[in-house]
Amino acid sequence: MEFRPFTVELRTVFRGLTRRTGVLMRTTDEHGVEHWGEYSPFADYDAPRASRWWAAAMEAARGQWPQPVRDSVAVNSIVPQVGPERARAYATAGGATTAKVKVAGGAELADDIARVEAVADALGPQGTLRIDVNGGWDVDQAVRAIDALERAARSGGLTGLQYVEQPCETVDELAQLRHRIDTPIAADEAIRIPGDPRAVLEAEAADIIILKTQPLGGVRRCLEIADQVYPRPIVVSSALESSVGLAAGVALACGLPVEPLACGLGTGALLATDTVAHTLVPAEGRIGPAVLEVMA
Repeated sequence: MEFRPFTVELRTVFRGLTRRTGVLMRTTDEHGVEHWGEYSPFADYDAPRASRWWAAAMEAARGQWPQPVRDSVAVNSIVPQVGPERARAYATAGGATTAKVKVAGGAELADDIARVEAVADALGPQGTLRIDVNGGWDVDQAVRAIDALERAARSGGLTGLQYVEQPCETVDELAQLRHRIDTPIAADEAIRIPGDPRAVLEAEAADIIILKTQPLGGVRRCLEIADQVYPRPIVVSSALESSVGLAAGVALACGLPVEPLACGLGTGALLATDTVAHTLVPAEGRIGPAVLEVMA
């Protein structure tokens, strides 16, 4: 097996990052087909959590993904914490009609409202808007902020927010909040960090489940989790990987037995440089498996 370290640069600061680093690994099977995996855990991941990324990378590098059951999936655009004018451009990138807007990352609520209003206007009444909080609020803050951001989303003619992703940090807080708001709640970190959905399911803390392939241990492990969480809707998202790692998320989304909601697999648009000659990005709001030309 070949190992190759890499660094890729981001177009804008995203969750405090300006670049991503990791290792690519490659094998060639008996038919001469190359298989590539990516190991790129975040710096704050401890050894047990990073080991799940390693398992996902080895699965990919050994060509062990299951066969897809669909050719492509819808994706959402990713809107970082930028000003309203830049947010408009991000909102419809790649032909997306669904946008996920980052909020609460140290910004004032007024700035988040302005960003959501701009995105709602850019999408138009037929669009879909969701927000991602990354656990940034306590329960009372979440109630107030979600009410304000629901109104901001409706300002553009939308019916409101499709869901709010990880509004609070803990499972207990999510469960409390779910009884106080009408907006659906999606769980990301509450599943990704422990690597298991059981606490969220037992507490009935979420309406929608976010699956990220590398942090959860690979495509097959995520399919096992999907079996546990159905009939709740699923969204497959990236962990800001290069296109090699992103391809694993696409493999999962295209391999789920029930088609997911618009997936967070458009993060290739955030890469200024990449590990491949042609970055894996959506077209006309959809993305599917692709042959990656990995650069030497």
